[in-house]
Amino acid sequence: MICCAEGYELGYRTFVLQGGEDPYYNDDVMEDIVMEIRRTHPDCAITLSLGERSKDSYQRLYDAGADRYLLRHETADSCHYSQLHPKEMSLETRLNCLNDLKEIGYQTGCGMMVGSPFQTTELLAKDMMFLSKFKPHMVGMGPFIPHGATPFKDHPAGSPELTLFLLSLVRIMLPDVLLPATTALGSLQDNGRLRGLLAGCNVIMPNLSPMSIRKKYLLYDNKAGVDTDARESLRMLKEQVKEIGYEMSSERGDYKERY
Repeated sequence: MICCAEGYELGYRTFVLQGGEDPYYNDDVMEDIVMEIRRTHPDCAITLSLGERSKDSYQRLYDAGADRYLLRHETADSCHYSQLHPKEMSLETRLNCLNDLKEIGYQTGCGMMVGSPFQTTELLAKDMMFLSKFKPHMVGMGPFIPHGATPFKDHPAGSPELTLFLLSLVRIMLPDVLLPATTALGSLQDNGRLRGLLAGCNVIMPNLSPMSIRKKYLLYDNKAGVDTDARESLRMLKEQVKEIGYEMSSERGDYKERY
């Protein structure tokens, strides 16, 4: 709640609550969190990214006030999916979750990592075809970056150039989609997020997590922005975005289909 209060003061009107499938954050806990944010900040959008849950769980959080849900499909190929995930997980379950979210009424996001282990050009083409068919409201897509404490620690990072190319294709294919210039892109290149904007992205997500806990949530090595507080991060982003001729908006940024 402290993050939301500070972010609101800085002008943010949309907040993303992102985490793994931690059993502590059950429906009771998350419902209370979402309802409190909705109560204290009724004019803000709430985006959740909490992994696979039941349809009843998604419905409960939606009813509590959540607006959007980001659940990357990771890959549109079942064999590749099994190479990336524990054996008890399946692409079928992941796609069922995405369909449930869309059916409930969430602005629904999916996506994948470019350069993920065992990925091929053919698999990326399959991902793009899936995005075209599913028509998500958001697409989260950034380069894969290995973490030294994971089974994929020795796999090379994904290509920023290929990521930018695919982001531009997504913008052409889905002209109204919410498309973030990811922190991962900015972690591989100093100007990565700005290049993402120039390639068609229209969303940037600065980190509002308290400085004291940021290093406890490192999805990959050398993550950008870990040592910059929320106020300074926003100031720097505004200056950088201005340099390429853009201006940051503090609107909710809801998905709006033009046609």
